[in-house]
Amino acid sequence: MHHFETVLALLVGVAFLALLARRLAVPTPALFVAGGLLVALLPGLPAVQFDPQLVFLVFIPPLLYRASLLASYRDVRANLRPILLLGVGHVLFATVAVAWVAHLAVPGLPWASAFALGAVVSPPDVAAATAFLRRLPLPRRLVTILEGESMINDAAAIVAYRMAVAAAVTGSFSFTQASGRFLLVGAGGIAVGLAVAWLLGLVRRRIHDPEVENTISLLTGYAAYLPAEHLGVSGILAVVATGLYLGRVGPRFVAADTRVQNTGVWAVVVFIMEGLIFILTGLALRPILGSLSEASAFELARGAGLVSLAVIAARFVWVYPATYLPRFLSRRVRARDPSPRWQLPAIVSWAGLRGAESLVLAAAIPTATVAGAPFPGRDAIIALTFAVILVTLMGQGFALAPLARWLGVHETGEDERREETAARLQASEAALARLEQLAVAQWMHPETLAHTRDRYRHRTRRFRGQSDGVADGGEETISAADRRLVQELLTVERRELLRLRDEGAISDAVMRRVQRDLDLEELLLEPE
Repeated sequence: MHHFETVLALLVGVAFLALLARRLAVPTPALFVAGGLLVALLPGLPAVQFDPQLVFLVFIPPLLYRASLLASYRDVRANLRPILLLGVGHVLFATVAVAWVAHLAVPGLPWASAFALGAVVSPPDVAAATAFLRRLPLPRRLVTILEGESMINDAAAIVAYRMAVAAAVTGSFSFTQASGRFLLVGAGGIAVGLAVAWLLGLVRRRIHDPEVENTISLLTGYAAYLPAEHLGVSGILAVVATGLYLGRVGPRFVAADTRVQNTGVWAVVVFIMEGLIFILTGLALRPILGSLSEASAFELARGAGLVSLAVIAARFVWVYPATYLPRFLSRRVRARDPSPRWQLPAIVSWAGLRGAESLVLAAAIPTATVAGAPFPGRDAIIALTFAVILVTLMGQGFALAPLARWLGVHETGEDERREETAARLQASEAALARLEQLAVAQWMHPETLAHTRDRYRHRTRRFRGQSDGVADGGEETISAADRRLVQELLTVERRELLRLRDEGAISDAVMRRVQRDLDLEELLLEPE
């Protein structure tokens, strides 16, 4: 019962921090890390012990699946070279660089544990970076590369992390054997992930029940991860493969009401998970910080500063050569993809903020080796990881938007709006063409035909004007008037609905059904 009450209190704390972040116009990850630090330092709070493997299993599959599901196959394929260089190359380089610094800077930290720390803090969190940049439109390709990197670097970092942890737990490591095994388990994981995705796609094509489908969606990460791990292949790559496949084919068979509900469900789940891991890590830090002497606290603080500096510097050292060296060495690459101005890799380098995924990996480190001895340096890894996140979120994060403005790395968002307008125009023209085909259908009523034809013709004229860059003021005025009129009428309908409910004329169930239809009608209003 005590643990249940603790979890409830943590959820309340997460909600309060998020509300405070919105009131202060501060990115939510910054408040989460501040809340975790406060929990670590505040006296009187309980110490929390949790199963590291349970932490990994609960948090990693759904978070990784959601990131893979939202990845754009087209954009990732078009930018595969820079994404792989960042998502795999930078992760491995940062892992080695941080391991080297940590081994030298933290007394008694063995190489295997240092590599585990390097793998933990190597993957940047693009969601944390975009939270600081949400009011500043960035060049689309830059955002695509960062988002693609975020999906791949999680998988690469987790693979490196598991190798390092296995070496620390068993006390032995062979790079040759590990490399060969990685290729085998990686290919097997991808195969299992694609098989699970195909099977789930087959099932979901045959059902239409938003609650059931979204429950399946929440469990899909586990459905890919657990069988793969049971078969001895990579569960992480299985989750990534499943997410990419379903993200590509899912829109063909997922119904509209399921999609609307799915967006809200996943937003809440990811929000709760990311908030909880910060608070849980803060509670786990309490006994670690409480056991430090003045000398050991100084050594840990010094190590945290050096490791944080290594994390930031390693990204700059990797990004600039990875950006310009392939173009220097290959004329074909140079012709197909000219060198960007230096400001763009500067922002990519500075956007390497660390977030919740690093905390999950740190918290999931085993407490003991196979010999029964405590995992070497586990407390230091958790503390150093939290310090790196604190430095990057609070230091780099709040400087990110001003730096982007100063360097001129932003755009109006016109390209994306133009692409969206073109998509809406072609969809409207396709609907209008189909409408003309249906005009002679026996079931078509003349009034229905006239009303729908007028609506789609107005929509098509409006989007065609926007696409040509010469918006028709009359069409825009009509669209704005339509939106305002419908909103006014929906407000009156909702007010009347509540009056009928309050007077007992209708039941709450009837009110909710009608209210849902009104809400969906409001969501269908013409876009601004």
